[in-house]
Amino acid sequence: MGKLESFWLDILTSEKSFPKFWARKKTLFYERNAEIVRVNGDGRVFSRHRYDNKEHIHYLMHLSLFIKQYDYFYVEEQVIPYRFEFINGKIVNHQYAMTKTMESETVPSLQVGDVHLHPSQRFSYDRRAAVQYAERWWNSYNPAFESFSDDCTNFVSQCLYAGGAPMWGAPIRERGWWYEDNNWSFSWSVAHSLRWYLSGSTKGLTGKEVERVEQLLPGDVICYDFQGDGRWDHTTIVVAKDADGMPLVNAHTDNSRHRYWSYEDSTAWTPNIQYKFFTIGE
Repeated sequence: MGKLESFWLDILTSEKSFPKFWARKKTLFYERNAEIVRVNGDGRVFSRHRYDNKEHIHYLMHLSLFIKQYDYFYVEEQVIPYRFEFINGKIVNHQYAMTKTMESETVPSLQVGDVHLHPSQRFSYDRRAAVQYAERWWNSYNPAFESFSDDCTNFVSQCLYAGGAPMWGAPIRERGWWYEDNNWSFSWSVAHSLRWYLSGSTKGLTGKEVERVEQLLPGDVICYDFQGDGRWDHTTIVVAKDADGMPLVNAHTDNSRHRYWSYEDSTAWTPNIQYKFFTIGE
């Protein structure tokens, strides 16, 4: 067994590798009357280079957690970026490779007022198709669309489109919700913009804000403001419910499947976090 293979095995069998990560996970599962029964996974190197007598390695750790909650079982998956250095044959400075939690595009004010000038139009939302898309592409990227380093909202928009949500507003990026050729609206790709679009739209893709997360169904959307500063950072799509009827979500950046909706196990989570819950097509 080589050094890297041994390293992956050590990560998967020892909580000493990531004490904060496992502490957050265990606390969250305990509060939900759930437990991790088994852990599987591997590491996949995607970048390695050498300088200053060091080999710098970036990799993705794909974890599969087999969860038992009462008499209900499900699998949570997560792909987490890490990095470390090889120095004199030893692994050092092993740490989480922080990813951004906000899409990097500069976002002007959306023309929400323009949305209300259009008559209300309903669409038939196929929740099953949206969820099937979220399950198919949660850890890969559909080549029919652009992909981003901060891909969460782009991914959710694709899921909504697969569920039949109609586009409108092209080619004005500040208007509507759409993807066309090599261009797209801000609401398609930016978490902050999609959150405000869903709060105001009465045409094309529409959503209704609800107060309680348990009101959401598979195919619905959750928006996250991790710092509680009014800047919305992240978007997920509900794909299932746990034994207590609480949402499990899929997301990109970091890629996750059947993750508990609250994100309390995330490095981005803070006590000031704010959420918005949207049912789609209502």
